[in-house]
Amino acid sequence: MTHPHQELLRCRNLGRRYAGVPALAGIELSVRAGEVLAIVGENGAGKSTLLKILSGVIPPSEGSIAIADGDGVLRAVQLHSVRDATRAGIALVHQELNLAENLDIAGSIFLGREPARFGFLDLHTMRTNASKWLARVGLNLDPTTPCGTLAIAQRQLVEVAKALSCEARILILDEPTSSLSAREADRLLEIMGDLRSQGKAVIFVSHHLDEVLRIADRVMVLRDGRCTGILQRGTYDRDAIERLMVGRSIETNQPRPARQDAAVRLRVTELVGAHHRKQPISFAVRAGEIVGLAGLVGAGRTEILEAIAAITPHQGRVELDGAPLSGNTAARVRQGVAIVPEDRARNGIFASSHVSMNMSLAWIDRNSRARTVNTAAERGIVAQMMDRMQLRPAEPSRLVHKLSGGNQQKSVIGRWMAVGPALLLLDEPTRGVDVSARAEIHAEIRRLADSGSSVLFASSELEEVLMLADRVIVMHDGSIAGELAAHEATEVAIMHLATGGKPAAAHSTAHEHGTEHRTSS
Repeated sequence: MTHPHQELLRCRNLGRRYAGVPALAGIELSVRAGEVLAIVGENGAGKSTLLKILSGVIPPSEGSIAIADGDGVLRAVQLHSVRDATRAGIALVHQELNLAENLDIAGSIFLGREPARFGFLDLHTMRTNASKWLARVGLNLDPTTPCGTLAIAQRQLVEVAKALSCEARILILDEPTSSLSAREADRLLEIMGDLRSQGKAVIFVSHHLDEVLRIADRVMVLRDGRCTGILQRGTYDRDAIERLMVGRSIETNQPRPARQDAAVRLRVTELVGAHHRKQPISFAVRAGEIVGLAGLVGAGRTEILEAIAAITPHQGRVELDGAPLSGNTAARVRQGVAIVPEDRARNGIFASSHVSMNMSLAWIDRNSRARTVNTAAERGIVAQMMDRMQLRPAEPSRLVHKLSGGNQQKSVIGRWMAVGPALLLLDEPTRGVDVSARAEIHAEIRRLADSGSSVLFASSELEEVLMLADRVIVMHDGSIAGELAAHEATEVAIMHLATGGKPAAAHSTAHEHGTEHRTSS
């Protein structure tokens, strides 16, 4: 039986090396029952490496791990596999989701642990138990739903339900809220609080420091693979955490001058997407302008971006620099459109290819002649973009799936920065990215806009919308609820519109930008 505050996990001098290069070194860690421990740090600081060691995904290169047995006695263990970790009472929810898409939800939750009766799979029991765990995370889904049809936020919550179903004493969560709406994230934090009250230990990695400040009992800060401090609740604030993470205070973005006199680059007229057929919408984005799409999950932000990029079918007119966009996604890329998708693991990166290929792909498409590539020039642009995006480690030959999530995101964004698209579309541009890397990505987006490109981005993080956007288009139920200039935008004003509230004034700032909002009844 687990006693309150009993030590469940102890690590001593834990480290991991890749080809002799330390990714993690000298980690001393103790985790107790009824505790929530947050692990924070920049991308590449070693957070995911530590979690993978603790969950049996990879072995440590040095150091020891001890886990409490049923009598509360700490005993040294060798975690050679995820199965070993599960048997020891540890469950991990990965940052990059890995549900079996060919299975239904119930089958994925209980994969490898399927209940049987008289030697046959007990589907009724499996689905009944799956429904229980889905309800635990607030998902009202049929357990027979194929995983391949789920949205990324639903996939994230199913992963959490899968981990909870293991009845683990130690639950490890790697960026658990990165794909969730504010409401879903709140629900998950409540679950973490419930687990703490039940005597479970929760270890979680998050780049959302407001979540850390809200739920964590202790915070472990990593930088360059080493621990720079472990902070107790009540002894730290956001600035203290950020200084330990990056060794300096994070610079904030400065307001940009208004672009009201610039020419319109993107004009969307009577757009009707595949998922919102009743509300045709219209808006425009000027040259050098950064426009944010805000709204609750399901409001239609992603659908707008995918329709403009021709990822999903649509009706209506989309123009770039006065010329209509046509054809498929590849054709629109050639016309000057670039898109960074929400789910980089499935749609953004070529995971089994090198960093150099991932970052130079768009450049090669625009600069190859007669199917030949100037390899010296390609190496030069890759080196330039790795330096500009501050990619870590700066190794062109590294397989991109071996990068941290944030550095994978930098490689996707850097791919398009290399060619300076006329229009850059970004869906959750800094999902799973630390505060320092977020500032770097924002700076590059602003640099691109300063060069005359138009930027349209969707983000579920209001803080990011307020930091980055020159103008905010707020979505509600597939239509545009209103627009806010940067000086008008606040969290309260955005949420008022996002939840169906009326604009504060009868006139809309849209007319100042030469746009109209149209919704059909």
